[in-house]
Amino acid sequence: MNTPTKILVVDDEQDVVDLFRQRFRRELRNGSVCLEFAHCAEDALVRVGEIERPRVMLILSDINMPGMSGLELLKSVKERWANLPVVMVTAYGDEENRRRATELGAEDLIAKPIDFDALKARLAALAEA
Repeated sequence: MNTPTKILVVDDEQDVVDLFRQRFRRELRNGSVCLEFAHCAEDALVRVGEIERPRVMLILSDINMPGMSGLELLKSVKERWANLPVVMVTAYGDEENRRRATELGAEDLIAKPIDFDALKARLAALAEA
């Protein structure tokens, strides 16, 4: 069996956990995906340092969160783990957020509500890279 793709989802909204578990139900069941959750950027930084490195790991982070923003998280992650892919998620897909996320090294910026079919295709492409 292949090593699962480990995804750390960072979002301050509590319902995101249930949403991701529902949308990735098949992948969780067959072991191709392992989901981890952090409810703030600070917790995410701690979790990234603790998670064992599988074949692929990805951080999927909301931009707008209390405390440290997703863009600040992205900057910190790229300073410490330059090759770790980070995809930013925002309800505000404006050009300024897109420009800043790209400059800081985000793999992609996707808008809410999340198109899970497109997200899964993006994850598959990252897993093969």
